Amino acid sequence: MMAIREQLEASIGAALVAAGAPDGSKALVGAATRPEFGDYQANGVMAVAKQLKKNPRELAAAVLESLDLSDVAESVDIAGPGFINVKLKSTWLDARLNDALADERLGVPQAESAQKIVIDYSHPNLAKEMHVGHLRTTIIGDAIARVLEFCGHEVIRHNHVGDWGTQFGMLIAYMDRLEAEGEDPSSELADLEAFYQSARRLFDGDEAFANTAREYVVRLQSGDAHVRGMWQRFIDESLRHCQEVYDALGVTLRREDVRAESDYNDDLSRVIDDLRTKGLLRESDGAQCVFLEEFKGKEGEITPVIVQKSDGAYLYATTDLSAVRYRAGQLDADRVLYIVDARQMLHLRQVFAVSRAAGYAPESCSLEHHAFGTMLGDDGKPFKTRTGGTVKLMDLLREAQERAFALVGEKNPELSVEERREVARVVGIGSVKYADLSLNRTTDYIFNWDKMLSFEGNTAPYLQYSYARVKSIFRRAEIDESKLGGRIEIAEQAERALAVKIVQFGEVVDAVARECYPNALCNYLYELAELYMKFYEHCPVLKSEERVRASRLLLCKMTARIIESGVGLLGISTVERM
Repeated sequence: MMAIREQLEASIGAALVAAGAPDGSKALVGAATRPEFGDYQANGVMAVAKQLKKNPRELAAAVLESLDLSDVAESVDIAGPGFINVKLKSTWLDARLNDALADERLGVPQAESAQKIVIDYSHPNLAKEMHVGHLRTTIIGDAIARVLEFCGHEVIRHNHVGDWGTQFGMLIAYMDRLEAEGEDPSSELADLEAFYQSARRLFDGDEAFANTAREYVVRLQSGDAHVRGMWQRFIDESLRHCQEVYDALGVTLRREDVRAESDYNDDLSRVIDDLRTKGLLRESDGAQCVFLEEFKGKEGEITPVIVQKSDGAYLYATTDLSAVRYRAGQLDADRVLYIVDARQMLHLRQVFAVSRAAGYAPESCSLEHHAFGTMLGDDGKPFKTRTGGTVKLMDLLREAQERAFALVGEKNPELSVEERREVARVVGIGSVKYADLSLNRTTDYIFNWDKMLSFEGNTAPYLQYSYARVKSIFRRAEIDESKLGGRIEIAEQAERALAVKIVQFGEVVDAVARECYPNALCNYLYELAELYMKFYEHCPVLKSEERVRASRLLLCKMTARIIESGVGLLGISTVERM
């Protein structure tokens, strides 16, 4: 079942070409911004008219002569300088609503052509505990992965964790020292951050220990059995910490999704040899580099992509090239999505460019960097503790639940302690995630507890409360939703506005799958909840006559299902009582 926006886009686009526009001209159809403009608005006529040097209203009139939307539209009008406004037929709307009501997928179509999509997100450094710097990549990536799977794509999650390099030699050497002194490192590893800081102090203050740590790095890289065993113990413990965070956060990453830096280690020398064979390598100050024309500056100098340092060491770029070769080559991915912060933009542009030049990723494989901004404190600087330290992600989630517990107790003291704790978990975690996901991911944002836990505005608590409020109608009336009969029949304007928003669910989900902006789904759900509140205020549900009552109850049911499904795609839960 094609989304109505796509249907209108295709029909109006074809009529635009029939009216003299070049092939491929876009109708640019979107939801109308105001009710008096109808339900949808095509904005593409003006750009085409300018290109053809024609009067836009005359071109719009020619489009309407070739356009037949009689199956879906009640009216099609020209407005302003050449906008084409479309108002949907009530009978079509009723039919589409009732089809969606009977559909487990709520009218959201499966992708016509399923793709294999690798999504790289979260990627903590296993030397330390996860902190707030890992929040955005983790929840944005997880929301996109959920949406893509819902659309029918094969999603392969890659958690590209840092588990290699000098710092691990330091940590393994510290573990060995503790055991030599008769202490059990396991107890200290319970606090990875403290363990790291202790090892770091020793490394910085004891030259003998620092030399031992460097020796352990060499032994680790050469496959020494003892050092590899100690390393694996540390990695296992660190991944256990990560999984605790993922479980608390409600994201879908699992141990089997880990694709660590070390997994590519044996391939790095082959990448260098391959780049050399293909004539892409040049030596510069002893380092092996790739020089590509697209990175030429204003003065004619080219910024090199360094893949091997003069001492023979490899860089992140080398590992990332190996990862592209694996994902696009061995996995045969159609898309590879990198949910990585905006500061890595140049790095990933270079990796993608070298990958194309080396033939690691064919043009049929889309390499995409979906960047995000920084979470800031009230001072406008990256979010820190009051003492200026890094905020552990698990500590942030615990505080969110504690604040939500107190808030829920104020809002509904009749709930039992057990109910309050469950609601606090759902609301607290949901608030942290939604505050991030509801904003355009490319922007920085200021972390604010009061705003994110508010029951007003575009927040998780508002949506969760809206869902609980809908469900309370059925509970109060002692109605079993599964046994509701009848059909949805739209009559009042408030019903119609809600109905139009409901049938747009599929096109919003599809847009998120294509463009990877979860805030589009957040905005949609907020607008849906707002329209439901207006519907509830203007259209009595339980006190209406039987046929109208049945129709409005089905509208309520549909609204609740979409809110639950929509926030679920964002990785956020709901509760039926708040």
